[in-house]
This record gives sequence, structure tokens and C-alpha cells, in this order.
Amino acid sequence: MLGWALTFLVIAIIAAVFGFGGIAAASASIAKIIFFIFLALFVISLIAGAIRGRRPPL
Repeated sequence: MLGWALTFLVIAIIAAVFGFGGIAAASASIAKIIFFIFLALFVISLIAGAIRGRRPPL
């Protein structure tokens, strides 16, 4: 549990550096592009799983 807390602390510090720094706009545009890439990969993965007839693990 402490490991997770430290991980999220580091992520929050990195987000603060990007948010309060001058590269926030560039980071946001890159994040949008990466989001849509992974969204497309997720949909492709769902379709491939449906075609194969496999159910996702619960």
C-alpha cells in the first residue's frame, strides 16, 4: 500500500511540474493523441476478442 502511495505521489509531482510549467499545452495535445490511439487499440482488441469468441477475464 505504501508503494502505491509513493507511486501516486511521484505521478502527482510530475503532473504538477507539467501543469505549472510552460509545456502544459504541448503535453495536453500529446496526451489527446495518445488517448485516441489507445482508444482505437482498445476497440480493435474488443472486436478481435468478440470474433474469436473469447470472453474477457472477470
